[in-house]
Amino acid sequence: MRARRWKAWTWRLALILPGLALLACLGAWLLLRASLAQGDGRREVAGIARPVTVARDEAGVPLIRGSSRLDVAWATGFVHAQERFFQMDLLRRTAGGELAELFGPRALPLDRARRLHRFRARAARALADLAPAERAFVDRYVAGVNAGMGALGARPFEYLLTGTAPAPWRAEDSLLAVWAMFIDLQGSQEPRELARGWLRDHSDAAQLAFLLPQATHWDAPLDAAGAPSEAPLPARAPAWWGARPAQSAPLALLGRGDIVGSNNYAIAGSRSTTGAAIVADDMHLGLQLPNIWYRLAFVYPDGHGGERRLVGVTLPGAPPLVIAGSNGKVAWGFTNSYGDYLDLVEVGFDAAHPGQVRTPQGWEQPVERVETIAVKGAPAEQLTVRETGLGPLRQAGGKTWALHWVAHAPGAVNLNHLRLEEAASLEAALAIAASDGIPAQNFVAGDAAGNIGWTIAGRLPRRAADAYGASFPLAAGAATPTWDGLLAPESYPRVVNPRDGQLSTANNRQLMGAQSALLGDGGFDLGARGSQLRDRLRRLGPRTDEQGAFAVALDDRALFIADWRRRALAVLDQAAIADHPRRAAFRRLLETSWNGHADVDSVGYRLARNFMWALHDILFEGLDAQLANLDPKAAMALANPRWPALVARLLDEGPAGWLPPGQGSWRALQLAAIDRVLSELEAAGVPLERATWGARNRAAFAHPIALALPFLGAWLGVPPDQLAGDAHMPRVAGPKFGQSERMTVSPGHEEEGLFNMPGGQSGHPLSPYFLHGHADWVQGRPVPLLPGPARHTLTLVPARDVTLPR
Repeated sequence: MRARRWKAWTWRLALILPGLALLACLGAWLLLRASLAQGDGRREVAGIARPVTVARDEAGVPLIRGSSRLDVAWATGFVHAQERFFQMDLLRRTAGGELAELFGPRALPLDRARRLHRFRARAARALADLAPAERAFVDRYVAGVNAGMGALGARPFEYLLTGTAPAPWRAEDSLLAVWAMFIDLQGSQEPRELARGWLRDHSDAAQLAFLLPQATHWDAPLDAAGAPSEAPLPARAPAWWGARPAQSAPLALLGRGDIVGSNNYAIAGSRSTTGAAIVADDMHLGLQLPNIWYRLAFVYPDGHGGERRLVGVTLPGAPPLVIAGSNGKVAWGFTNSYGDYLDLVEVGFDAAHPGQVRTPQGWEQPVERVETIAVKGAPAEQLTVRETGLGPLRQAGGKTWALHWVAHAPGAVNLNHLRLEEAASLEAALAIAASDGIPAQNFVAGDAAGNIGWTIAGRLPRRAADAYGASFPLAAGAATPTWDGLLAPESYPRVVNPRDGQLSTANNRQLMGAQSALLGDGGFDLGARGSQLRDRLRRLGPRTDEQGAFAVALDDRALFIADWRRRALAVLDQAAIADHPRRAAFRRLLETSWNGHADVDSVGYRLARNFMWALHDILFEGLDAQLANLDPKAAMALANPRWPALVARLLDEGPAGWLPPGQGSWRALQLAAIDRVLSELEAAGVPLERATWGARNRAAFAHPIALALPFLGAWLGVPPDQLAGDAHMPRVAGPKFGQSERMTVSPGHEEEGLFNMPGGQSGHPLSPYFLHGHADWVQGRPVPLLPGPARHTLTLVPARDVTLPR
């Protein structure tokens, strides 16, 4: 009897348990779906004065139409929150040093570094300085964000997975999102200066001038000034030159790459088919899901009886402004300018001045402020920040430095960007850009009348003439002064309507003449990409359109790496490959698997590229190990992005005094680099014939939650697409870095505008918009910039018992 009962219960459990598991999965699925954005219907809300419509096309791109800019701002906040709140949360927490509250103790090192800047306190002060209309604009967006969160059926899935709850959005959070971009775009300047300081302290003046050239033949400045002559090559290298680290990093070449990129360019109306300017922009950033930008269009009354339409990209969390786009009369785009916007200023101590520090302004008592860092699952931590008139203090290399950064200056963040929406001419746009409160960017714009121009958007430090000297740490008592206040907008450099009818920037040195001192050097790119972009634009000829301009961003010709291929072929002569079958195969693939592009099927491209990086490691590995003691990011490639030009010159001139220890000749060094490439591929189990560029350059970006929960990587990441393109060419592409958007638009002709984005509109993996458009981005297939026909329409109407100003 008992046996029969046990058997019956076994059968029942066998039926019940799978059913319970199925119900649990169904419940989890329904819970996840409950946090999807509302796309259709009618909703009464308390934050708008008149109805607003949000019409989404098949890609989820909204056209937001309202009767006032404030109502549109509220609706944008609603949409941003429903699609991207967790992304917004990460931005404010990144700048505020509040990630440990979500992710626990492992985020504490990053939070400590961010709290040093006290950006949340700075955001509160910046809010107090806003004009009443600007503060109302931010407040209306904040209200929309919190209403959008409240309208979800469940909290976003990221909070379900982390066991946390989203905190309400506040006005200062929107300014923190802008400061997060300061960190992203200018955060490398501090380790760069530390690295350059070490080189200065361990090299004589002649060696330093050779090691850190200010420009090379690759540069493509906008003012067409000639590059400075090359510094003489000293007879002897510094003592540290070519030193080997205690332990080489294994397989260092396989994942090596550059992370500098962005192109923007404009073609004058004299060279367009319509007579209006054409503006193109592809901002390169670290990639993740969702994409950093949210694409949309606004329509609202222009105050003169008509409508104003804007199209472009916004930054969820930041004030709801079109970051890059077109207002129908002017179009604009950005690249990171890489000027020198941060100084490390050494402070001194003396027993006669207890508790004080000596700055160039004299002795002062640092103000101590205690920052409390909340930590998930652990007690809160307190951090004491010491601030001087030049900025907060930090230690590095046995010294104490004040961080004198433009990001700390009053006015570094403001809402002047909003005025671009009303700019009716290039001249107006350039004037607005010079007062914009964003990280200093190359601003390239064009108007419907065909004019084009460049300036810097964002606040610039006011520097003395020796801008180059400020690219090193400023030792106590140094002759080079730190910057003093912000440069007046009317003093900003400009280039307007050049004779060849085109302008372009690619993170390269923009100016070579006297006005270059206004920017300094914060790590300009080598310039190979900039010169290739400039020359490719010239090939468009006297008449072009948006399709032609868009294609320039997809230029993956390997003009820069071709020189390294030539060097490798030259050294792999008959003597070098005799009795070396692997070297012979290396040479054969350089010859046969090469089509002049960073093509996914090219083995030759990958081998030539790795040859260059292997030379870098032989020469600079020991140096990089030394620099890492100052800061984990400090490295020769950061101190001198022009290092390939330096290495090429050494190979061409072959100076005996610079031959690294253990190398019999410069020829032997190059062969050692080739052998290193072969060894590392072999150690990684990569057959040489299959070592294509595409096999190495695969998309590998995902939602940040995948870092905390790797088992969800396949659900939260992109397919491992093989990517054409690389650094030092317009089509910059890496596994986790690349073109965060591609936009080409002619003001007044937005219907012909073109666009690409690596991820979709939504941050929710169950949304059809999560990866929508990704395949187009991989293949470089443009889609229309303007939203298409509405597939879903949400109508927001004011609650009956609430009255708001219009």
